[in-house]
Amino acid sequence: MKRIPYIVITISLLLSSCQGNSQSVENSKRNTSNQNVAPVQVAAIDGLEKAYFASGCFWCVEAIYESVIGVKESISGYSGGYTKNPTYEASNTGRTGHAEAVEIIYDPQIVSFGTLIDVYFDSQNPTQINGQGPDHGSQYRSIIFYQNEDQKKIIEEKKKVLGKKINRKIAAEILPFQKFWIGEAYHQDYEKRNPNNGYIRNVSIPRLKRFQAKHPELIKKGH
Repeated sequence: MKRIPYIVITISLLLSSCQGNSQSVENSKRNTSNQNVAPVQVAAIDGLEKAYFASGCFWCVEAIYESVIGVKESISGYSGGYTKNPTYEASNTGRTGHAEAVEIIYDPQIVSFGTLIDVYFDSQNPTQINGQGPDHGSQYRSIIFYQNEDQKKIIEEKKKVLGKKINRKIAAEILPFQKFWIGEAYHQDYEKRNPNNGYIRNVSIPRLKRFQAKHPELIKKGH
């Protein structure tokens, strides 16, 4: 959920072993489902292409990409797992293998796939594993999905350069795209429709503003 949980230490100590074993099983399922799989290429429609990213809370990521010049739409949903028709409640257990993700519909004549990768890395803590900010768990892990070998090479090179630049390991997984499941209607444009929500005010909007301050040249007018 979009909040910082209060942890009861004694309960955590008693359950840590069971939870660790359960998480290992889920990680094994997730990793197995993504091995030796050919990426799915999504066809362009009316000159618009699609790209897929996971970077913590999809409310945050959706708003960031929608502020970028050349991005026509950003849709919240789920990807990277092994179950069909994932829901918000199910994905939040970490047992579906899915991460909160976004589908980016963009004009490649205005913004390149490479620039979208730059937006991805520059709008998050690239070293945080299984989460962003206060959100923790495999459902919040960082993933960049590729649809062909050219995209994979671009992602790998930018990840390598960033790792050398900051001298840290970059957490983002690089996975072949398989399927994107559109999230529930109430998640779409959540930040825009719920500006007074506590999480939006304290986490999502500050994250958006930090990115915009770093790259004013990429931001649409009015954002």
